[in-house]
Amino acid sequence: MASSLQSDLGRLLRLAQAGDHTALGQLLEAYRNYLALLARSQIGQRLQGKVDASDLVQETYLEAHRDFAGFRGRTEAEFVRWLRSILASNLANLVERYTAQRRDVRLEQQLVAGLDKSSEVLDHGLVARQSSPSHQAVRHDQGVQLANALEQLPEDYRQVLILRHLEELSFPDVARRMQRSLDSVKNIWARALARLRRSIGESL
Repeated sequence: MASSLQSDLGRLLRLAQAGDHTALGQLLEAYRNYLALLARSQIGQRLQGKVDASDLVQETYLEAHRDFAGFRGRTEAEFVRWLRSILASNLANLVERYTAQRRDVRLEQQLVAGLDKSSEVLDHGLVARQSSPSHQAVRHDQGVQLANALEQLPEDYRQVLILRHLEELSFPDVARRMQRSLDSVKNIWARALARLRRSIGESL
C-alpha cells in the first residue's frame, strides 16, 4: 500500500510539473491531513485555541497553488519540504499577530525545525522508537498514511497521540491539557495506539 501511494504521489508531481492543474490539485489534496497534523502540533504549542489548523492549511494550499511554477525541486521529498516552508511562514505570521512577538528570521527557523521534527516522527512511524535499516530513509508516503489514519480516529484518541508523540508532552502534561485523570489518559493512549496499528497494519 505504501509503495503504491509513493508511486501515485510521484506520478502526480510529474504531471503537475508538466502543467496538469488537475494533478496539482490532487497532489495538494493528498497532503491535506498530513500538513494539518503538522500544523496542529505547532499551534498546540504556541497558539492553543486561537487558530484552526484547517484554515492554516487552506491558506498554505492557496499559496502553493499560486507559486507552484516557482518550485524547482524534482522529488516528492523536495515538494514536501517546500510545502512545509510555506506552512512555517504562515505560522510565523500568526504567531506574530497573536502573541505580539516581533518577527525575525529565528522565529521562522524555529517553526521550520519544529515542523521538520514532527514530520520525521510521522515519516518514521509515529510510535516506533526503533526501526529497521530499511525504514531509516524518510518515508513521506508512510507519513501521509498515518495522518489519514489519525484523522479517522475519535477526537480523544487523536488528541492523546498528537500531544504525546508530536508535541512530546509527558503523560501528566497530556492529562492537564485534556483535563482528564492520568490513568484515563494512559488508557486512552493505549487504546488509540491499538486502533491506529489495526487501521494501518504493521508498517508502524
